[in-house]
Amino acid sequence: MKRIMLVCSAGMSTSLLVTKMEKAAADQGIETDIFAVSASEADDKIEDKANPIDVLLLGPQVRFMKGQFEQKLAGTNVPLDIIDMKDYGMMNGEAVLQTAINLIEDKDK
Repeated sequence: MKRIMLVCSAGMSTSLLVTKMEKAAADQGIETDIFAVSASEADDKIEDKANPIDVLLLGPQVRFMKGQFEQKLAGTNVPLDIIDMKDYGMMNGEAVLQTAINLIEDKDK
C-alpha cells in the first residue's frame, strides 16, 4: 500500500486528479491510498504516525510552500516534489502517479 498525499490551496481542484490517479493505479494493479488536502490540513496528516504517508506532492499553485514542507518533513523519509504544471493542468493521473511511485522507490534504495 502506497500512501500518496497531494497538497493544494483548498484541496478541491486536486480531488479530480486523485480520482484519475486512483484509476491509473487500479489499471496497473497498484494498491494505493491517494488523497488531497489543503495546505492548512497537511500538518495533521504529516504528523499522523498511525497512517504514515509515503510521498507528498505539492500542487503547482502552492509550489512556493516547498521550503516550509521540506522543514516539516525533515527527519522523515518522506520524499517531496511539485506536481508538473502540465500534468496537473491536463489532469494526467497516470503521469503524476508515476512521479509519486518513482519518488517512493528512490527513497527505498
